[in-house]
Amino acid sequence: MLKDRVALVTAAGSGIGRAGAVAMAREGAYVVVTDLREELAAETLAEIEAAGGRGMAQGLDVRDDAAVEGLIDKVARDHGRLDVLHSHAGIQIEGRVEDVSPAQMDAAWALNVRAHFVASRAVIPHMRAQGGGSVIITASNSGCQYDRGMVSYATTKHAAVAMVKQMAVDYAREKIRFNALCPGFVDTPFNLGFEKQMGGRAALESYVADTIPMGRWASVEEIAEGILYLASDRSAFVTGLALVIDGGEIL
Repeated sequence: MLKDRVALVTAAGSGIGRAGAVAMAREGAYVVVTDLREELAAETLAEIEAAGGRGMAQGLDVRDDAAVEGLIDKVARDHGRLDVLHSHAGIQIEGRVEDVSPAQMDAAWALNVRAHFVASRAVIPHMRAQGGGSVIITASNSGCQYDRGMVSYATTKHAAVAMVKQMAVDYAREKIRFNALCPGFVDTPFNLGFEKQMGGRAALESYVADTIPMGRWASVEEIAEGILYLASDRSAFVTGLALVIDGGEIL
C-alpha cells in the first residue's frame, strides 16, 4: 500500500507508534522512526529491518520546535518527499481540575496539542510542493467523549481533534489530508494514568471487561491497521476524520 512512500513517526519506540511504523514499513514505506529515547527508536528500526523493511532511527524531543522542524526538512530534502507524518507523541495525566497543577496542564498541552501543531506546520510546505500527503495525529477516543477525572487528557485530546478538523478543511484543496487516530484501551504502559485514576490494575482490567462492549483490550496491531488505512490511498477521499478504534466504548 505504501511502496516508495516516505513516512516519519514520532514516539515510535514502543506501543502503537512502533506497531504503526513496522506496519508502514511492511507495506513498502521508508520509515523515519523517532522517539525521545533513541535506543527505543533503534529497537523499532531493528524490527523493521529484520522483516526486510527500510528506514532510519533518531532521537527526537517533540517539545523542541527547532529539532522537529529541522528533522522534517532534512527528511524531505534527503528523500525528495515526505508522504506521511504520524505525529504520535503524547502524555496522560490523571486527575480532576483540583488535582492537576497548571504546570501539568501545560505539559499536557505541549505534547497533546502544540507538538502536533508544530510538526504539521513544518510538513505542509513539503506536502504542498509534492502535490499532497497524509498527516495522522494521535488523539484518543477521549477526544470524542469525556472521561471522569481526566480533565487535562480529555481537554487536550478534544483540542487535538478540533485542530485536525480545522487543518483538514483548510488544506483539502491542496490534497493534504489530516485525520485523527482515536484509539480506546490498548494494553500498553501509556495507560498508567487511567490505572492510577481507577485505583489499580485490577480495577482497570474490570473496567475493560465490563464497560467496553467487545469486552477486551485492543492490540497494537489492530490500531496499526487504522494507521495504514489513513496513511494509504485507501483513504484518499477521507480527511477530517476522527477514526475511533475502541471496541464500542464510545457508544
